[in-house]
Amino acid sequence: MSGETVFDIFVVGGGINGCGIARDAVGRGYSVALAEMNDFASGTSSGATKLIHGGLRYLEYYEFRLVREALMEREILWAMAPHVIWPLRFVLPFQKGGVRPAWLIRLGLFLYDHLGGRKLLPATKTLDLRRDPAGRPLKPVFSKAFEYSDGWVDDARMVVLNARDAADRGATIMSRARVASARRENGLWSVTLIDQSTGKSRAFKARMLVNAAGPWVDQVLAGAFGRNNVHNVRLVQGSHIVVKKKFSDKRAYFFQNPDNRIIFAIPYENDFTLIGTTDRDYTDDPKNVKISEEEIAYLCNAASEYFAEPVRKDDIVWSYSAVRPLYDDGASKAQEATRDYVLKLDQRADEAPLLNVFGGKLTTYRRLAEHALEKIGEAIGARGGPWTAKSRLPGGDFDATAYPAEVDKLLKVFPFLEQGHAERLVRCYGTDAKEMLAGAKGSEDLGRHFGGSLYECEVRWLIGREWACSAEDVLWRRTKQGLFLTAGEAVELETYMADAVAR
Repeated sequence: MSGETVFDIFVVGGGINGCGIARDAVGRGYSVALAEMNDFASGTSSGATKLIHGGLRYLEYYEFRLVREALMEREILWAMAPHVIWPLRFVLPFQKGGVRPAWLIRLGLFLYDHLGGRKLLPATKTLDLRRDPAGRPLKPVFSKAFEYSDGWVDDARMVVLNARDAADRGATIMSRARVASARRENGLWSVTLIDQSTGKSRAFKARMLVNAAGPWVDQVLAGAFGRNNVHNVRLVQGSHIVVKKKFSDKRAYFFQNPDNRIIFAIPYENDFTLIGTTDRDYTDDPKNVKISEEEIAYLCNAASEYFAEPVRKDDIVWSYSAVRPLYDDGASKAQEATRDYVLKLDQRADEAPLLNVFGGKLTTYRRLAEHALEKIGEAIGARGGPWTAKSRLPGGDFDATAYPAEVDKLLKVFPFLEQGHAERLVRCYGTDAKEMLAGAKGSEDLGRHFGGSLYECEVRWLIGREWACSAEDVLWRRTKQGLFLTAGEAVELETYMADAVAR
């Protein structure tokens, strides 16, 4: 695309907020370009606890607006993407004399059930852990629990599906393109990008710039924009561990810790349990974030307070860590800092406007995008109206409760697939799985087998349709097959992809 083309909006950042804003904007008729310096969702947006949730614990900090908005979004997002989002029941064990009294928990769950327009998700109920299967993995001291509804999301896939839909609607979407500079000139933004693969630069012009760089939002302001003494976000590190399966129940657990923090233990990729998150302030460059020994010990010890069989470091098969860019509201503790988002419009007479996006969370990304489009409309003129609430993300064009039926449909067309393979493909790609497998009569038609349930036809799809460039993109973001491939198989995939991408 020529540098002479003037876009209406140039978005910096390919996480959930950036991709969500780009999708909403191009769907309203704006011309849009987006640049992500690495892979989509390679930062905060793939390092979450992967929940579509109201944020039960945020009620303690009186975040009622945020919680209500998030609760309302749960079923909207589930309907938008029933392949990568699905309901999940949470078991909250209660112990007399524990961190929070029963009346407070009941009040919070009552608000949770009634604040946000719940229609399909079942209501809260009380469990007798001495009789309910949810009590089996827990220590016998826990005899009572509350069970409530929230949702699960494949976070990285939700991001790339937003990017894909934006591109399908006409947006120019670029990964591995770093913003080297952005300056106001003659009423427009002049943006210079560096291709991270070739080192070549490209020039773009836009009427408005949206800075949605997540943890790097202040760095973008300080570096590309030349701003000094920038401090808008509080960086909070959240780390997770994945361990061998701790329980067979399909429900997740919500554990309260004596320090007032909470962790979740969640069924993960059929064979594992995901435990997290931590909350601690972070001061280094976000690209260097990794789980610490202290965090590993914290998560193991906290989960072991509840599980009859302790969680040990040796149980860990994978861990991940990310930095959440929370708007700095001056809260004294990392876990108390607001999870709400803040949009700041920088608009000066006769100069191109800038919108900075601070904070946010997966659950509220669609509403954040709508609010961003209101600001964009104020700055450069409104186009269209809100449209995403009734939309579908690619592959999500089936009923919210029809996932099992979609798996059956795929198996009827491709009966050679193993049940688990078909389930994973529908979870990742929804109705697009049929297009990916088109023409295959047997497993030999899927191409080279890389390990786990990953075949060449899927890798080719990810390269051609979802901007995947490396084994890491495929194994840990587009899929979680990294949990099932050996180190040698991962190297073979990297070699294959290097050759395939270069062609």
